This record gives sequence, C-alpha cells and structure tokens, in this order.
Amino acid sequence: MSQTKETDPAGSGDKPPVVVKKYANRRLYNTESSSYITLDSLAEMVRAGRDFVVYDAKTGDDITRSVLTQIIVEEEAKGRALLPTGFLRQLIGFYGDSMQGLVPNFLEQSLANFGRQQEQVRQAVEKTIGTVFPFGNIEEVGRQNMAMMERAMSLFTPFVPIAEPPKPPMDETERLRAEVERLSAELAAMKKG
Repeated sequence: MSQTKETDPAGSGDKPPVVVKKYANRRLYNTESSSYITLDSLAEMVRAGRDFVVYDAKTGDDITRSVLTQIIVEEEAKGRALLPTGFLRQLIGFYGDSMQGLVPNFLEQSLANFGRQQEQVRQAVEKTIGTVFPFGNIEEVGRQNMAMMERAMSLFTPFVPIAEPPKPPMDETERLRAEVERLSAELAAMKKG
C-alpha cells in the first residue's frame, strides 16, 4: 500500500509503514506492536491513514495488494456495499485488455481527486455552518425547536391542557438558531438523496 503524502488524508506519510507478516495459518502479525491483528485492524489502519505493507512470512513476498483486496471483499460481504455491480463487471473486463496498464493509475488519481473534493466540501460546510451558527450547540437548538413545536401544536389543540405557559416570541438569536436547524435538516436530506 503505497500512499504518498499527497493522497494520505491523515498525513501519516512521515511515519514508516507498519510491517505486517502473514503466516501460513492466515494470522497477521504486526511487527510494530508485536501483536497478532485481524483484517478489521488493517481496515482501521487504512481509515486512519496509517500506511502498512504485508509480507508473506515464509517467502518474504509483498502480498499487500491481495490483503487489501481481501479487506474489500470482507467489507462488501458485511453489507457495506461500496462497489456497484456494473463497476465490478467493467473492472473485470479490463483484465487482459490493452488498457489494463492505464486503469490502476486512473482509478488512483480519480479517488485522490474525490477525496480532495470531499474534504473541500466538508470544510466549506463547516465554515458556512460556523458563520451562520455562532451560538451554542446543535442539540440545544433541537430542544428549543421541539419546545417551540409543542407550543405551536398546543395552539391547534385548544382543549389539551398546556404543561407550561406559552413563551414570548423568539428573539433574534432563537430565530437564527431555528433557521440554522432548518438548513442543517435540508443539508442532511441532500446528503441522503
């Protein structure tokens, strides 16, 4: 697994890669921590941006690529489907094709670009929310919104006793909080859709 500093999201390119040895019994040994680990441990290392290489303990061959492929297969089997069937079919179709040599670099660059764009969007959202929402935390806003909705609903059900007296209209801060909550809900809906 050779990540460069440019594509390494956690910036761990300064550390040497962790050396992992795979034994015939399929056990993985992390030489840095002197402990046996699992494929899930390696997946977490990838997510944390920590680089590693896996060697066959008997032959010394670098088997990092096959272990990474095995991690993907296990993730897909757990129901965390990331790779669409059509993409997998196209990828298989490139094996043995004259374009096979170009595909790995293209995929690597495409995913690196996707990662950079994702980070830019995340930063833009944080910056926007930070400027729109300079007050308190989102949970407090949610509680205030629930209380406001309960008060509003009590106006439409005049025969239901009101647990607490109605509060005065929202001040500017509460109005801004309500607007931010509405925008956050729309943003979450757009992410799901």
